[in-house]
Amino acid sequence: MKRSDEKKNGPAYLELYRRLKADIISGAFSYNSRLPSKRVLAEENGVSTVTAEHAYALLCDEGYAEARERSGYFVIFRREDGFAASAPQSPAPPREQSESSSGQPDFPVSILSRTMRRVLTERSGVLLERSPNSGCAELREALRRYLARNRGMEVETGQIIIGSGSEYLYGLIVELLGRERTIAIESPSYQKIEQVYSAAEVKYELLPLAADGIDSSALKKSRADVLHTTPYRSFPSGVTASASKRHEYIRWAEKPGRYIIEDDFESEFSVSTRPAETLFTLSGRGNVIYLNSFSKTISPSLRVGYMVLPRALVHPFEERLGFYSCTVPTFEQFVLAELIDSGDFERHINRVRRAKRRELAGKSE
Repeated sequence: MKRSDEKKNGPAYLELYRRLKADIISGAFSYNSRLPSKRVLAEENGVSTVTAEHAYALLCDEGYAEARERSGYFVIFRREDGFAASAPQSPAPPREQSESSSGQPDFPVSILSRTMRRVLTERSGVLLERSPNSGCAELREALRRYLARNRGMEVETGQIIIGSGSEYLYGLIVELLGRERTIAIESPSYQKIEQVYSAAEVKYELLPLAADGIDSSALKKSRADVLHTTPYRSFPSGVTASASKRHEYIRWAEKPGRYIIEDDFESEFSVSTRPAETLFTLSGRGNVIYLNSFSKTISPSLRVGYMVLPRALVHPFEERLGFYSCTVPTFEQFVLAELIDSGDFERHINRVRRAKRRELAGKSE
C-alpha cells in the first residue's frame, strides 16, 4: 500500500482502513498473506500505532483480516470464494445473549415521550393531514441523511419508501418485481419471510446456511433470480455473512435480471466501531433493495419500516404501486424524524453498542 501525504476527509483510521481494504480486494494483499505490522503501517503512513490498530480492527470486524496471536494480521478475504464444490460448513452456533436478537435495552421512554409532546406542539397543524403515499418528506429526508452518515449510502429521498414493518414491505417487493420470479431465502431464517412469500404464492427456495453465510454450492445450483438475505446476522442461527461471502452475493447478482433483497435488521447494534458495509453500497449494478425497521432500535410496538430502492426501480414502483396509501400514521413519522434529526436516535444506539462492548470485554477477561 502506497503512502499518501494528501490530506483526506474524515478520521485518519477510516482513510487508512479504506485503502487497506481496496488493496485487499484488488489482490495487492493476497489471501492468507501477512499484513504489515501496526508499527510498520504507522511509520509508512505517518500515523500513530493507535490509528493503525483502529484500521486493522475495522478490517477484522468486516471479515477482511484476522488477528493471529503472536503472528500479526492476516488476509482472510478471497474474491474467488464461493461456488466451490467443497462440502458445506456447519452453521455457527447462536450468539451469546449479549449479542442476540433479544434483551436489547429499551429506548428511553422519557426521550420518546418528550419528543412526542414536542411534535404535538410544533406539528399540530399537519398531524391530521394524510401522509404522502411513500411517506412524509421529513422522515424520508432524515433517513437519507442518517444512511449517508452511518451506512455510507448516498441515496435520494425519492428512493426511500416508508411502510408498516418489514412484512408489509416484503409484500410490496413481490408486487414490484413480479410474482413469476423465484426467491431464494436462507434456511433457517426469520419465519415471517417464508410465510409472506408463501401467502403471496411466490416460488421460493430454501438455501442452507454455512458458518459464513449461504452455502456456496447451494447458491450456485439455485434457480432463483432474487436473493433475500440477512447478511448482518441471520435469525435464528446467528450467522453473519463474511466479507468474502458478501462479495459472492454481489457476483451472484451480476447476471442480468437478478436482484438482492438486503434485510439489514438489527445491524445498528453491531459491537464493532461501525456497522459492516451494506450490499447496497458494495453493488455497482443498482440491483439491491435495502430494508430496515425500528422494531429493535426503538420498540417492536412501533410498526415502522423502510426500504431503499435502486434508482432504476423508483419509476416502476411509482407506476405500479404509487397509488398505495402509506400505512404509517403521520404522527409516528414526525416523531421518528425528530428523534433522528435531534441525534437522540443515534445516541441511544451508541449507548447500547458501548454497553455491549464493555460486556464482551468483561467476559473475555
